[in-house]
Amino acid sequence: MENKITVFTPTYNRAHLLPKLYESLKNQTSKDFEWLIIDDGSADTTEEVVNAWINENKIKIKYHFQENQGMVAAHNTAHYLMTTELCVCIDSDDHMPDDGIEKILDLWEKHGYEDSAGMVGLDAYTNGKIIGTRLPEVKECKFSELYTTYKISGDKKFVHNRKVFNQYLPYPRLGNEKFPVTSYLYLFIEQKHKLLVFNEVFCIVEYMEDGLSNNLIKQYRESPDSFAFYRIAKMKFALNYKEKFQNAVHYVSSKLLGDRRNLMKESPAKLTTLLAFPFGLMLYYYIKNTNKTAVNKTLNKK
Repeated sequence: MENKITVFTPTYNRAHLLPKLYESLKNQTSKDFEWLIIDDGSADTTEEVVNAWINENKIKIKYHFQENQGMVAAHNTAHYLMTTELCVCIDSDDHMPDDGIEKILDLWEKHGYEDSAGMVGLDAYTNGKIIGTRLPEVKECKFSELYTTYKISGDKKFVHNRKVFNQYLPYPRLGNEKFPVTSYLYLFIEQKHKLLVFNEVFCIVEYMEDGLSNNLIKQYRESPDSFAFYRIAKMKFALNYKEKFQNAVHYVSSKLLGDRRNLMKESPAKLTTLLAFPFGLMLYYYIKNTNKTAVNKTLNKK
């Protein structure tokens, strides 16, 4: 019998962190799921550790190894390998509450529908405190409305309806850059599909020093063309002018960090980009010269 949901975990040299997630999955009150691990080129003992768990046969586990291509490429692979109706990404340094799967499936059974983009719920720290703000008291909304209209803050957990999500794959790949923004496809999905909103904890989060959220400046420097590509979509689909202007600033800085050709030509909001240029230039110099690692933690909504 086909499981209802896939928990997928992109991982890279995290063999020492995966056991906590494994224990939380073994403890789930509902076993109607499979765990898909996408090993993005690990050189540690990840494969051996996972194979031992597969042999234990406590939960259904699938393991896939690929050469290192970056987190978003691992997401592409996961989505093409999955066959379940729903999926949720739980990172290697996070885990789920014991009733996480049961809660997600019950909410989907009661409220889900064919054209829904899926669901959004809460992330919490290990002490139970919600990360950022709670979600708005609405039945459903667009992804962008969460941050632009309802002004929420902090990471949230997204559960995807794969029938809808897969229509918009793959995430792009620009040259040799490891495209870093998992929320990119959400901008296109939300033009036709909304997310169901629930103030329920789906994931327990622990931020690691080497995690993506803590290394955003490094990502800006290493993947400027990818970030510029992302900002083009953000400008195109902006819900208000403030959002469009802010993304124009980031677009300018990313273009200056990477391929500077066609800066104005490629912008979907040329006048706004012209007005934002001085601010983008300042951001460019800041990103290029700062020793800090993070300026924003809202790009990779999980």
